[in-house]
Amino acid sequence: MMMKKSGGGDGGLLYTCLGVLCCVLVLSVIAVVSIRFSVSGSPFPSSVSSVNSATVTIVELQKKVIAATVANPNPSRAIASDLSFYRNSSFSPIPRKSTVVRKDDKIEEGLARARAAIRKAAGVGNLSMNPGGIYRNAGAFYQSYKEMERKLKVYVYEDGDFILVHNGPCKDIYASEGRFISEMEYGNNKFRTRDPHSAHVYFMPFSVAWMVKFLYVPLSYNLAPLKQYVSDYVRLISTKYPFWNRSHGADHFMLSCHDWAPVASKGNDFLYNTSIRVLCNANSSEGFNPQKDVSLPEIYLYNGVVSPKLQSPPPANISRPYLGFFAGGLHGHIRETLFDHWKEKDSHLRVYQQLPKDMDYPSEMLRSKFCLCPSGYEVASPRVIEAIYAECVPVMLSDHYVFPFSDVLNWEAFSLQVNISDIPRLKDILLAVPDDKYMKLKEGMRAVRKHFELNRPVRRFDMFHMILHSIWLRRLNLRL
Repeated sequence: MMMKKSGGGDGGLLYTCLGVLCCVLVLSVIAVVSIRFSVSGSPFPSSVSSVNSATVTIVELQKKVIAATVANPNPSRAIASDLSFYRNSSFSPIPRKSTVVRKDDKIEEGLARARAAIRKAAGVGNLSMNPGGIYRNAGAFYQSYKEMERKLKVYVYEDGDFILVHNGPCKDIYASEGRFISEMEYGNNKFRTRDPHSAHVYFMPFSVAWMVKFLYVPLSYNLAPLKQYVSDYVRLISTKYPFWNRSHGADHFMLSCHDWAPVASKGNDFLYNTSIRVLCNANSSEGFNPQKDVSLPEIYLYNGVVSPKLQSPPPANISRPYLGFFAGGLHGHIRETLFDHWKEKDSHLRVYQQLPKDMDYPSEMLRSKFCLCPSGYEVASPRVIEAIYAECVPVMLSDHYVFPFSDVLNWEAFSLQVNISDIPRLKDILLAVPDDKYMKLKEGMRAVRKHFELNRPVRRFDMFHMILHSIWLRRLNLRL
C-alpha cells in the first residue's frame, strides 16, 4: 500500500511537469505564428525572410523593368522573369470584398441611368445645337457628353518603366499618342481616379511609338518584340490586379497612333478582340472593329505645335484661286492611282509628289477650295485635320477607313468622300459641287474644328475630350 501511494505521488509530479512543458510549447508556437502573421498578413508563410524577399521584389518590379529596358536587349524577358517570381511569391491579388461588389453595382447603376438619359435626349434638339449639321444626333451627343463629364472615371495603371510607359512623342506625326498619354498622366483633368474600384475604364499607358524606337531593330521587319512587350505588360497587370480578369479586358483601353499598333495589340488575344483599342490606323479590313475600337485623329505637330498659319480659322473671304491640292510621297496603291491621273497635269487641280521649293503646305491649303486626302500605306493621314484647320474641304480618298469620331460626327457635313474608282473623274466631281453646298461644307468645317484641336490646358469638346467620349460610349455599349 505504501509503495502504491509513493508511486502515485511520483506519477502526479511527472504529469504536472509534462503539463507545464506542453503549455510552454503551445505558447511558443502561438508567439511564433503571431509574429509571422504580423509580418506577412498570413500565418502560413514558409519563413519570415521569404516574405520580406517577396515584398521587396514586388516593390522593385518597376525599377527592374526600367533597368532592363536600358540595359537588356530584350526587356520583355526581364518583365516575364519578374512576373514568374511574382506569381510564386506569397503575394495574393486584392480580395473582392463585399464593399467592392457594392461599389461595382453602384457604377453599373450609374451607367444605366446615363443610358436612359441619353436615349431620352435623342429625340430632343434644335438647329442651334447642331451648327452646320455636324452631329448625327445633337441631343443625344450633348446629353452623353454631359453624363461623361459628371461620371466618367479613368484609372491609369502606374506599372511599367517610364521609357516605354507613361510617356510618348508629343510632336511630329505621332503627337496624338503622346499628348493623350501626357494629359492622362500629368494633366489637371478631372477624369483620372486613384481608386481603381471607382473606375469605369482602365488605361494601359504604354507607347507603341516608343516601343518601335527602342525595341524594334531597323529593317528587320520583326515586330515580335512589340507583341511580346504588350503581352508581358498585360500579364503584369492581370497578375497584380483583379480588374482585367473580371471582364477579360473589355473595360480596358490602349491608345496609339503608330501604324504598327494593331499588330502590337496582337500580343494578347483579349486585348485585340475584347479591349478598346484607340488607333490612328483604323482600318476595318485589318481587324479594326468600330463597335469596340476608337478611331484616333492623326495630327502632325511640327516641333510640337500646329503651323502658325493654321492656328486660327482663316478669314471667311480668303481668296481660293485653285480647285484642289495635294503633295505627298508615293505610298500605297491609292496614291499611285492619283498620280497616274493627276500628277502635275492640271493647273487648277494641283497634285505633286514633291512639293516645289517655292511652296509651303499650309499656304497651298489656304489657297485651295478642296484638299485631297489619299491614304498612304495605312488609312490615316494628318492632312485631314490640317485641311479642316485651313477650311479646305477634305476629299477623302480611302478604302476601309473608319473616320475619327464618326459615331458622333456626320462627316458628310464637312468633307467629301470619293470612291477610288472615281479618281479619273476627280476634277469633274469637284467642279460639280454647287456653291451653296460648298458654303455649307465650309460652315461645317468651322463648327467641327474645336473637336480636332489639341489644347494645353485642355478645353471642353476638344480632341482630348472627344477621345474620352468615344471611350465612354464603348463603356456604355451605346450607339448614338
